[in-house]
Amino acid sequence: MSALDIGTGFLEASVRTATPLALAALGECISERAGVINIGLEGSIIAGALGGTVAAGVIGVGGGFVAGAMAGMAVAALFALFTVGFRADQIITGTAITMFALGLTGTLYRTIFGASGVALSTPTSGVLPVPGVSAIPVIGPGFFAQPVITYVAMLLAPVLAWWLQRTHSGLALRAIGEYPEAAIAAGIAPRRYQALAVLFAGAMAGLAGATLVLAQAGTFVEGMSAGRGFIAIAIVVLGRWKPLGVAAAALLFGAANSLQVLFQAMGWSGIPYQLFLALPYVLTLLVLAGASGRAASPASLGKRS
Repeated sequence: MSALDIGTGFLEASVRTATPLALAALGECISERAGVINIGLEGSIIAGALGGTVAAGVIGVGGGFVAGAMAGMAVAALFALFTVGFRADQIITGTAITMFALGLTGTLYRTIFGASGVALSTPTSGVLPVPGVSAIPVIGPGFFAQPVITYVAMLLAPVLAWWLQRTHSGLALRAIGEYPEAAIAAGIAPRRYQALAVLFAGAMAGLAGATLVLAQAGTFVEGMSAGRGFIAIAIVVLGRWKPLGVAAAALLFGAANSLQVLFQAMGWSGIPYQLFLALPYVLTLLVLAGASGRAASPASLGKRS
């Protein structure tokens, strides 16, 4: 295998792996800019994966993505009820909801599909090359020969960046995350914005979960979210709470996850593959440790008001 083929495969795998991370992290970025850190993101991802699996078998792949987003939003609605409505502690509530969602999806999966599971019968979204640019060496297959959901993630980052900077609602959301008292004085309803931001984050996380099934794995596996919700939170920190930075950070994590494939292709078979599988989680810890005290997080993030 030539170096060009290895580089092309690595970039393609990095972008594909980064897609669900980017979707979840972009949603979480909006939630955190409103002052709410959704530790329950993992629960929305796994709910979206199961929702997408069930719906895709009935109404097709498109319906599976919609159902995944709705399932993720349903989990987020429960989180918003307690944290935004009842002002409960966000960390404790998010942790409890994640555990609840992981257990519930496992139970529902076995109830619906039985002990044998859904196997590999779930319909999936195929690759849609962009004419012309997909033929560019290395970059073309990596960025422009992907499933449609990847293009959605690519477009969403600049749209959200524009929305936060250029619209009244985006500026209001930022004001709530930074200076909630000033936002209230200006006639802005913080709880309404926070609830909507959390629901959006849940929908995006559910879409990320559906992507895992319908654009990548082709099947549902219990616990297949595999910590991606927590990695998405780290991505938001690395991206400095800015959508474009979050998208770039997601690609970095996607590349870290794809290194195992690259190393194996290079013949580094003597090194246990488990070390490569651990890279994204090690990177998560390094990012959170390195960002401590440096990242300019929203001033009211995680605070009950």
